[in-house]
Amino acid sequence: MSAIRLLVLGAVRQHGRAHGYQVRNDLEYWGAHEWSNAKPGSIYHALKQMAKQGLLRAHETAPSDAGGPPRTEYELTPRGTEEYFGLLRESLAAHDQRTDVLSAALGFIVDLPRAEAVGLLRTRVRAIEEWRSSVTEYYTPPEGTASLGHIGEIMDFWLASADGGSAWTRGLIARIEAGAYTFAGEGEPFVGVLAEGQENPYATGIPHEGDGR
Repeated sequence: MSAIRLLVLGAVRQHGRAHGYQVRNDLEYWGAHEWSNAKPGSIYHALKQMAKQGLLRAHETAPSDAGGPPRTEYELTPRGTEEYFGLLRESLAAHDQRTDVLSAALGFIVDLPRAEAVGLLRTRVRAIEEWRSSVTEYYTPPEGTASLGHIGEIMDFWLASADGGSAWTRGLIARIEAGAYTFAGEGEPFVGVLAEGQENPYATGIPHEGDGR
């Protein structure tokens, strides 16, 4: 799965309707251009492709009073909403998800009910531990990974990663169960996007070329 698809759908959903530069600005505010493939060209391409696929509805808007080209604003269609929540749930529950995809899902985890988010994370923990057990049962030699020479470091790395992933996920579950954050149906959520015209301190400074691509 590509993180850009989840990131763009989630960013558009947070605004209700958003043009390309708003989406890009939000994702740069999150630092997503550093930890994912959410670069400007990828964002605009994803918006256009998902509009063609029926996941987004495109609206042509009038030029601004200050001049310049009209913008294209996007909103999720019912299919887009279904796709978004499907990707979000899959990304939180999978044990072998790429770091950028899991990071994207964490950014939108509060769009789910608290109990569902906890359930998905528990599924992730079980999957990690089952994977670890399968590795140690079938692939670790009786005398330990040191007997494999430097190749054993590969096994050690993956086992340490599994242990770290399991421990971190358990910690997140504990924080959520203790009442951290505002989840769907609990009130006004944390606003993780920039208001129209609000300066982005993390912007890359690349011209946005008309906003409406």
